[in-house]
Amino acid sequence: MRRGLPLVGGLVSAIKRSFGGTHNAPHRPAAGGADASVAPAPAEPAARTAGADQPTSERILDALRRVIDPDAGRDVVDLGMISGIVVKNGNVHFAIEVTPEEGARKEPLRRACEQAVEAVPGVLSVTAVLTAERAGSAAPAAPPAPPRTGGHNHAHGAHGHAHGAAGHAHGAPAQAPKQQRLDLPGVRAIVAVASGKGGVGKSTTAVNIALGLAALGRKVGILDADVFGPSMPRMLGVSGRPEMAADGNRLKPMQAWGISAMSIGFLVAEETPMIWRGPMVMGALEQMLRDVEWGELDVLIVDMPPGTGDAQLTMAQRVPLAGAVIVSTPQDIALLDARKGLNMFRKVEVPVLGIVENMSYFLCPHCGGRSDVFGHGGARDEAAKLGCDFLGEVPLHIAIRETSDGGRPIVASDPASEHAKAYMAIARKVDAKIAQSLGEQARRRPRIVVE
Repeated sequence: MRRGLPLVGGLVSAIKRSFGGTHNAPHRPAAGGADASVAPAPAEPAARTAGADQPTSERILDALRRVIDPDAGRDVVDLGMISGIVVKNGNVHFAIEVTPEEGARKEPLRRACEQAVEAVPGVLSVTAVLTAERAGSAAPAAPPAPPRTGGHNHAHGAHGHAHGAAGHAHGAPAQAPKQQRLDLPGVRAIVAVASGKGGVGKSTTAVNIALGLAALGRKVGILDADVFGPSMPRMLGVSGRPEMAADGNRLKPMQAWGISAMSIGFLVAEETPMIWRGPMVMGALEQMLRDVEWGELDVLIVDMPPGTGDAQLTMAQRVPLAGAVIVSTPQDIALLDARKGLNMFRKVEVPVLGIVENMSYFLCPHCGGRSDVFGHGGARDEAAKLGCDFLGEVPLHIAIRETSDGGRPIVASDPASEHAKAYMAIARKVDAKIAQSLGEQARRRPRIVVE
């Protein structure tokens, strides 16, 4: 089975179709897989005009009921395969839930679903993605599993178990996440930069840590995992679309300031809202990890969305994270949410590398006077209470804001500044922890030979 775009339903091409105004490619059955059938749509009443038609979730489901899964011989709605339908301004998004082993074999079914929905009056674009996140079939059972022959033999979303002729096959649910971990050949360590809430400067911190690691000689990539609020294109000063890699199945990351970068923001217009629900978000994150030609990297920094939702759980459970950096401001309300984020990573057994206190104090650009606008030292105290390292503090300063908004991160554009030095000190601590997790200490120490 080809491990490429079809595993998440050709997300990149789907995004380009959805927001680029182009039509879907002609339907071509996938080699080796049975083609899905679509029943003819009933004739529309003459009284309905294009101007009056507005697609609804009910009409989308009616259209999808005409799509028959050839493996089960029943329609995809009756089989419970459709989830996360979003309809907004004529743009339709939904997910098709399949088992992991079905993968590319269900690509014809995905295309058939898109074509059925395109026929609904008022629909301007359709994005359908395949999601394969259930663990029921991932754990091997002792006896051979019976072949799928239709009937009530499909997985049910979050239940995570398959119903077949043999009954409930639960397997070993505790081991399923490990068996489904994404493999990123060439990427030695993946570090998440997270926060419990938005507005604490997490993305600014993430990009400057990434550039600090690059300044220390690391080969670095950065993934913008905030699908709903991507900021890396602006912060790195990069525009344009990624190119396809030589294999035709993956994208090349964008290059800026000596690091590789990928963001959903490179694939859609900056003002375009991403009206996706959980399964589609998780599918997008997995594709930006797996279907990007990252090459050989020492570190991949992941700029996480704020909070402790689907994206964080997907990264923690599906990606072999070397650790997480928590960013917070000093005040109590931010530290409360940061504590939740830290505990989430601990519960899923991801090492917390430490806490960064951002906007730790304000330095007046005119007189140089210092003010503790949000208090000071709260993150350091919280790190001590929680038994994790305090990585450092970064001031609130107009130069950091201006360079970030201008696509010139301060570590790269003004490395001699005091603010860049603060980020570099944090990057050195993160680098040391990465080296420790990779067992690099022996290699990095000078070898003394006495003859």
